[in-house]
Amino acid sequence: MRNLLNLNDPTLLRTDAYIDGRWTATDARFAVIDPATGEDLADVADCDAATTNLAISAAHAAQRGWAARLPLERSTLLRALGDAMFDNEADLARIIGLENGKPFAEAVGEVRYAAGFLTWFAEEARRTNGSIIPSPFADTAVLAVREAIGVAAIITPWNFPAAMMTRKIGPAFAVGCTIIAKPAEQTPLTALAIAELSDRVGFPAGVFNVVTGSAESAPVIGEALTSSRTVRKLSFTGSTVIGKLLATQCAATVKRVTLELGGNAPLIVFDDADLDAAVAGTIAAKFRNAGQTCVAANRILVHHSIADDYTERLCAAVDQLKIGAFDSDAQIGPLIDDVSVTRVQHLVADAVSHGATLVRGGDVTEAGSQFFAPTILTGAIPTMSCHTDEIFGPVLALTEFSTTSEAIAIANNTDAGLAAYIFTRDHARAWNVSRQLEYGIVGVNTGAISAPEVPFGGVKQSGIGREGSHFGTYDWTELKYIAMAGLHPEQDPTQ
Repeated sequence: MRNLLNLNDPTLLRTDAYIDGRWTATDARFAVIDPATGEDLADVADCDAATTNLAISAAHAAQRGWAARLPLERSTLLRALGDAMFDNEADLARIIGLENGKPFAEAVGEVRYAAGFLTWFAEEARRTNGSIIPSPFADTAVLAVREAIGVAAIITPWNFPAAMMTRKIGPAFAVGCTIIAKPAEQTPLTALAIAELSDRVGFPAGVFNVVTGSAESAPVIGEALTSSRTVRKLSFTGSTVIGKLLATQCAATVKRVTLELGGNAPLIVFDDADLDAAVAGTIAAKFRNAGQTCVAANRILVHHSIADDYTERLCAAVDQLKIGAFDSDAQIGPLIDDVSVTRVQHLVADAVSHGATLVRGGDVTEAGSQFFAPTILTGAIPTMSCHTDEIFGPVLALTEFSTTSEAIAIANNTDAGLAAYIFTRDHARAWNVSRQLEYGIVGVNTGAISAPEVPFGGVKQSGIGREGSHFGTYDWTELKYIAMAGLHPEQDPTQ
């Protein structure tokens, strides 16, 4: 068994639930598995409905006091938590890498990205502004103020266990919400380490609660959160199927929901593109976290006149990628589990059986049974599963097009609408195509689109709401209108 106690600070390894400022053990436990080796890393508390309800009660008890704090006080604590993550980035990266499979450099990058959300929203805590509206009524002032929505639940995925947590708790804490967090069963240790740091920097008990659970317990925990009348909001990042289920459950109590769901990102390379930039952007957009990201380039649409040149350069770049475990100089780590490997194998086999050509990769490597080789398919067509399904693995499917309208039609031919990418030197084309693409995010001449300062979210069945940026606080607040009558100066006895 790999020894996580090899951390610089072993006390960051926590395996119990964190409720009301205390570490809470459970009789039932579940194993966290290293996807690179298949070894058990730790046995973690397997919570049930009763434990979840304790966390809800703790969050409810703490919420009014937390919202009543001065914005500067909430800001100071958020910044302290962000700084604590920066200070412990090597240990946090090791935890992420071992339970998620990311190479070390990428795991460090996630820690910095995640901490950035906290320091960004530390500033936004002091900017939850309202409005004074020109009054339509005599002797009356009309105001609109933003107030914390209250107790909120968040459910985070395994592919970015730190960043998806902080992208949600950052704005929630900034405006005065309290949180019950349910991290993915594959990666609970990262969330618990962040909870440990929140305790150290002085977050009040009950403001941040973390309930962990196995795959079998997840529906029970989810139902406790969605059915609770105390919980006023649910924020979920994960699959579209589960997002729809949770939204349906939340409808019974008319909860606010923020959903960041699946993607099916097109990456369009036009005939005037800088091919070196296009290839570098494709590598960045596709192979981060071994392709296991919701904004990963899924369908590569290449103008037929440059397809051969682009493919040759892309193959050369892919050949340079190193595959390996967390503690090597690797760039491509393992897929999260055997189910993911099987699914990606089936997508590749389906494409080849329907006429696509496999030019690189195509299966697992000698590094291990969950290490899938970076794969390139040419001759893909829109009816293949690699076009219709989210790949969530290191597979590129190339499709040629002839006209701009054809590329846009193929790109929009999906229920998903999270991210899209364009490579062209023509600014007019970039603008016009960006406006016609049915996506919440468009990267032009870049494969790197995520940052705390920008609004992240999709359209169609890729989700509801936005996270990050100053827009990111809106979904954590209610807008209250106040009409204050009786303000005529003649009614003031001091006049």
